[in-house]
Amino acid sequence: MGEIIDRKMHLSKQGILADVFWHEIKNRAKNVDLDEFTVMPNHIHGILMLNNTTGGNDDGTGIVEARHALSLQCHPPQQSEPPQTIGQQRFQNQGKNSLSSVVGSYKSAVTKHCNRLGLEFAWQSRFHEHIISNAAEYQRIKSYIANNPFNWKDDKFYKR
Repeated sequence: MGEIIDRKMHLSKQGILADVFWHEIKNRAKNVDLDEFTVMPNHIHGILMLNNTTGGNDDGTGIVEARHALSLQCHPPQQSEPPQTIGQQRFQNQGKNSLSSVVGSYKSAVTKHCNRLGLEFAWQSRFHEHIISNAAEYQRIKSYIANNPFNWKDDKFYKR
């Protein structure tokens, strides 16, 4: 999605799309706040805050629902309905405030527009999720993401 030169990320066309569509998440998904984010040469890092305003605790905090990525397999249609495409099946939960639906929609948008522009691109099939449990952990992860381009040569995803 680009390359790091002099410890600074220079986005490719695919990286620009990944960046633009990350910032579009807040316009497409209800109750989602965006936090630290960076595009790296072969992956992205980002913090999403999912806020549930229809439920939650007395202190105003919401319940965050996290699921595994949705399957790409199509289920057989009922006799009276037309067959669904993989995209229709994959985004049956679109609009729900779940981590998998937000990330799935994001990945789909980036892929769709890369394909439309004839850009070679593919995501890994899954994503890593981690629930941040306290303020110290939040600061550590936020700092890691912000400084990842600077520390690229020490990253586990750096290909020598």
